[in-house]
Amino acid sequence: MTHNHYIYIAVMALVSYAIRILPLTLIRKPIKNRFIQSFLYYVPYVTLAVMTFPAIVNATQSPAAGAMALVVGIAAAWFGASLFQVSVACCAVVFVLELFL
Repeated sequence: MTHNHYIYIAVMALVSYAIRILPLTLIRKPIKNRFIQSFLYYVPYVTLAVMTFPAIVNATQSPAAGAMALVVGIAAAWFGASLFQVSVACCAVVFVLELFL
């Protein structure tokens, strides 16, 4: 049974290696398709959002406080607040909501 772990690790290593190497070896010309360029441009942002937004809501004691801080943070950023101001506003919202809820 313990030898199966080595097989699993080897398969995971091969898959990770293939994901990184295949695009470098198969795609040699610049990508000219606008749809694919647009898709590849937004992949890092979407990945970051998918990892960050659930963490924002679940990092607090009540998900409602996290959700409200997310809304306040988006609104503050929309109106041009700096990153520091957005983070202070979000922390203040969570603090006040968890203090009174």
